[in-house]
Amino acid sequence: MSDSLRIALAQLDLLVGDVHGNLSRVVQTARAQQARGADLTVFPELTLSGYPPEDLLFHRGFRHQVDSALEEIRRQVPSGCLVVGYPEYTRFGIYNSAALISGGLIAAVHRKAELPNYKVFDEKRYFHAGAQPTVVECKGFRVGLLVCEDIWEPQPAELARAEGAELLIVINASPYERQRQREREANVRARIADIGVPVVYLNLVGGQDELIFDGNSFVMDAHGHVVMRAPPFQEGVHHIEFRREGGRPVPVPGEVAPELSEEASVYSALVLGVRDYVHKHGFPGVVMGLSGGIDSALTLAIAVDALGADRVHAVMMPSRYTSEMSLSDAAEEARLLGVKYSVLSIEGMFAATLAALSPEFAGLPADATEENIQSRCRMLLLMGLSNKTGRMLLTTGNKSEMAVGYATLYGDMAGGFAPIKDCSKLLVYRLADYRNGLGRVIPQRVIDRPPSAELREGQKDSDALPPYEVLDPILEAFIEEDLSVDELEARGFDRATVGRVLDLVKRNEYKRRQAPPGVRVSRRAFGRDWRYPITNGYRR
Repeated sequence: MSDSLRIALAQLDLLVGDVHGNLSRVVQTARAQQARGADLTVFPELTLSGYPPEDLLFHRGFRHQVDSALEEIRRQVPSGCLVVGYPEYTRFGIYNSAALISGGLIAAVHRKAELPNYKVFDEKRYFHAGAQPTVVECKGFRVGLLVCEDIWEPQPAELARAEGAELLIVINASPYERQRQREREANVRARIADIGVPVVYLNLVGGQDELIFDGNSFVMDAHGHVVMRAPPFQEGVHHIEFRREGGRPVPVPGEVAPELSEEASVYSALVLGVRDYVHKHGFPGVVMGLSGGIDSALTLAIAVDALGADRVHAVMMPSRYTSEMSLSDAAEEARLLGVKYSVLSIEGMFAATLAALSPEFAGLPADATEENIQSRCRMLLLMGLSNKTGRMLLTTGNKSEMAVGYATLYGDMAGGFAPIKDCSKLLVYRLADYRNGLGRVIPQRVIDRPPSAELREGQKDSDALPPYEVLDPILEAFIEEDLSVDELEARGFDRATVGRVLDLVKRNEYKRRQAPPGVRVSRRAFGRDWRYPITNGYRR
């Protein structure tokens, strides 16, 4: 029996569907960590397929690639030990599994027992649940293997402990949301209180469509103390050593990365989401509209931090209603961040469109129609630049706007990716202040001035919406907590205002269905975990 076990936690950014590329990362990483003295190298949940593979799992060619990749790992890593996640295909169905490969042989396979089917998770569509604990011996240490949701319920950990596990290794693809790391650590601490053994928690990192995986891998000792935490939102391989003391494995304390502030963690998630979406799709860069307002200013900063200034093209598209302040501020934002900056007036397009429609509009008063035409003129220019250069169009709308439909379909909603789609207006202001604290890139008066779409003379957001200090808490309570009108009124909100806001949310579901994907940072984002029917007769 050995007195020491060195574990390498491979917190990697993997690409869904790229089985060959993910295989290569596993082989290279395992070999490199063995050379550094690791006894066991651990990889994230569904390493070979990436997470979530969704309906790719049903393709026969995909199954063949996964099966072949597992055999290649056995062949190319003939010594040492590693834990790798993969979809296990059997005649009974597919399992979300973790294999311990030792000396080129599959020594054990753990099948995920707890399959999440809430929020963004849909695992029961694809996987069968395992039922048995998996405890393996590695250098004399009895290691229990778990997969992600297994650690959120008491039974899998208890069964592993009953089978003699001295420590648990949990491989994860746990998506980011605000305050999620605290929940993870509190949950693991609760499991440790039940079973009294240390836990190694390895999480995936990287962006996959709307989802962000933040890493934040950690190790807790048998008392529930964090003795190692990996830096969030970064790839890396981190080592932890267990030594046998008094007959029990005890982790040697390592580096504990500090917990980020909420603003820092959300901003990091947004940057990672943009970077990975652009890189994994192979776009040469992005193009976006720059209005002189707070939303586009923050989106520009995120894009530059994600991709570098040379890969970002900002375009100001003034109309007859655009103020000199907006022109000046947009130019200053572009200068501060060093991006390519163009000014393309929409006035000619707008006037020509109004002229073409004038026989049909005769005798009808001006309304939101004319405002939407301006937004769609801008979309034509931006999509033209996107098509011609191959750069993806970033959309700059926030969650408050998406919720109540304060955006133009086929206008400012158009684009390939929406970085701040899940950020409320109040959060946008906090993120702008946070980013300026790292170095001023957003003029202060952009933050201070009343927000306006500038689609008519003297327009302000408050003309159409309640103040964001009122609107955003109502939206958060309705969207993330599912509160009723009565419950919101009990919290002190005006009933008429609540009713108006909720009607806007329900009425604009059709718009949200046509919006581009964007980074998920809240407990419930518009997208894969928001499924309201467009046509419905529910009345509050």
